[in-house]
Amino acid sequence: MLFNNAGIIRRASVMELSEEDWDRVMAVNVKSIFLMSRQVIPSMAKRGGGSIVNTASGWGLVGGPRAAVYCASKGAVVLLTKAMAVDHGPQKIRVNCICPGDTDTAMLRNEAQQLGEPEDLFLVESARRPLGRIGKPEEIAQAALYLASDASSFVTGTALVVDGGGLAGS
Repeated sequence: MLFNNAGIIRRASVMELSEEDWDRVMAVNVKSIFLMSRQVIPSMAKRGGGSIVNTASGWGLVGGPRAAVYCASKGAVVLLTKAMAVDHGPQKIRVNCICPGDTDTAMLRNEAQQLGEPEDLFLVESARRPLGRIGKPEEIAQAALYLASDASSFVTGTALVVDGGGLAGS
């Protein structure tokens, strides 16, 4: 199994982004999946199959404010996942992605800094979803484990949203 779980965010509109920021976010969030998958797929195919789990984002399914390159990159992850599932299903390689919502990580706290907002207020706002809280890293890990395991043996090409209901009303 391969878990492509790299990600960075740059909170900015298209007009605020530098080309360097665009390239860096796209390289970490998308190109890394391409490169890692290219290295692993031949071995998986030779062994008779496997599972690739990519980390996308809820913002790969819907847009968000001042997050142009992040949304674009995570949307690319969702569609790259689906394309890879189609291409490599015949080799018994399942490819899925998880789409986490706001999760209690350093990256989420860094967003508050990038936006110039107080961290405590930003986290309160981030928790405004049906379950009333932000996610825990271990909850995202459990979703990845499910997609990597035999429990999901007939699941491929899916984008599993793990966001406490944040996108439910979108």
